[in-house]
Amino acid sequence: MLVSVIADTHIKAPGKDLPEAAYEWIRKSDAVIHAGDLVNNIILDRLEHCAPAVYAVLGNNDFGVQLPLYTELQLDGVEIGVIHDSGPRDGRRKRMRRQFPKARIVIYGHSHIPDCSDEDGLLLLNPGSPTDKRRQPVHTMAILRLNDGDFVAEIVNL
Repeated sequence: MLVSVIADTHIKAPGKDLPEAAYEWIRKSDAVIHAGDLVNNIILDRLEHCAPAVYAVLGNNDFGVQLPLYTELQLDGVEIGVIHDSGPRDGRRKRMRRQFPKARIVIYGHSHIPDCSDEDGLLLLNPGSPTDKRRQPVHTMAILRLNDGDFVAEIVNL
């Protein structure tokens, strides 16, 4: 199973969009996970037309968007937690383990800083942003390849 992971898209106007390189991944994915800060329903509607399944959580800039603050999923045998703001870097892994005790992967956003760190049985995955890189060198997203409880995660430069 191929899963595209994005966050912090901040799409405010109909004329703004994800880069085509992101859509190339999304169109061939079995699911998309958005870790918040969609800003409105524009990008959610677009994603739902491109992928068979879309999961999203509420970000701190999402006003008028009806989404959960966090969610827990099982995709292809892998337990996944999704939240927008995982808090400060110090203590993040312990906080996420407490919040998502069953999760093997926790996906988060908010910082726009890509992270793919697998330690102590918990992968923390922040896809960065495909549209608002801030101080990062490039726009990014993440890809998860899931297979019957196993997985490979990677950050993709766009």
